[in-house]
Amino acid sequence: MTRTTASAADRLGTGARDRAVLRVRFDLTGSDAQEVLYEQMLGLVEDITPVYQPHPADHSADLDVTGALTFFDHSLSEIAAMLQLRAIALHGVRVTIGGGRSPMLAAMAAAAAPHGGTLVIAADDEAVTRFLRPRPLTDLPGIGPSTAKMLARYGITTIGHLTTTPAGTLARILTPHAARELAARAAGIDHRPVLRTALVRSTSAHQRFDRDELEPDAHRAVLLGLADELGTRLRGQREVCRGLSITVRYADRTHTTRSRLLSEPTQHTPALTTLAHTLYEQLGLQRARVRELTLRAEQLAPVEGAHHQLLFDPVDERDHRVEGVIDAARAKFGDHVIKAAAAGRRNHS
Repeated sequence: MTRTTASAADRLGTGARDRAVLRVRFDLTGSDAQEVLYEQMLGLVEDITPVYQPHPADHSADLDVTGALTFFDHSLSEIAAMLQLRAIALHGVRVTIGGGRSPMLAAMAAAAAPHGGTLVIAADDEAVTRFLRPRPLTDLPGIGPSTAKMLARYGITTIGHLTTTPAGTLARILTPHAARELAARAAGIDHRPVLRTALVRSTSAHQRFDRDELEPDAHRAVLLGLADELGTRLRGQREVCRGLSITVRYADRTHTTRSRLLSEPTQHTPALTTLAHTLYEQLGLQRARVRELTLRAEQLAPVEGAHHQLLFDPVDERDHRVEGVIDAARAKFGDHVIKAAAAGRRNHS
């Protein structure tokens, strides 16, 4: 298995090793205009490279800075430091950056970097192996908690264990296709390019707790309020969203983001609430120390272009009528007259 993995890594070729990728994550916590500020951060990115892929759900982006290294005559670490300096000087935003020869390695380095710091993995195979081998399996993209638990029963708990497991054994534990994919990633192989994509419009609402909040009931109550806020905003702007994401920030400054597409574009608060609670339950937090919750409505589009599925459900029809009455009351008397059952102040961007 080790010999096969090494030769696969060698087949990356010089061009693959020469790639230089950064994953930058902007700390926009506490801002009342996160979406606007995030677009300003992407403006700083564009001053460095035109090849970048935004990830608005967690205010990050992948940058292919291969050409920028020559243009600025800087190393990967120096490019990262330049971006951090500009972000803090111009906007007061701290940036956490990871760097490597592929998007996967850059993202893993960013996750391992200290808050507001930089971690760059050298492009040679030895440096990549040193970084990957001791890391837990769950750090490797594509390995979720259930897969990690299954592999742990066979004594495979680190990426290094995965690289030394015979290919046939790994294929029997998982599937041949999954075994090949994970073995390649464990060897640091990632052929994906950084694709320049347009920033799809989104809108978010968030709440920062006054203290670390451990109670799941409190988390769910806040999510109800955030979904209600997003639904009201979408209806007021005559827009629908096609997806929803939840970001949970913890007391140690780490965060988790989950997202999912809706079954149909919607601006309906109950549909947003149901999906928000589903995403939350999938996290399995179990009394985690939560500092902030963010709910983001993604892939916004005009309501005129959306088609609502006819359910012939009197409850669904009633809920839509009630929403219209609530929106009219809020428009006339203010948002405070009817509020969802979520405590605390909410901010939006």
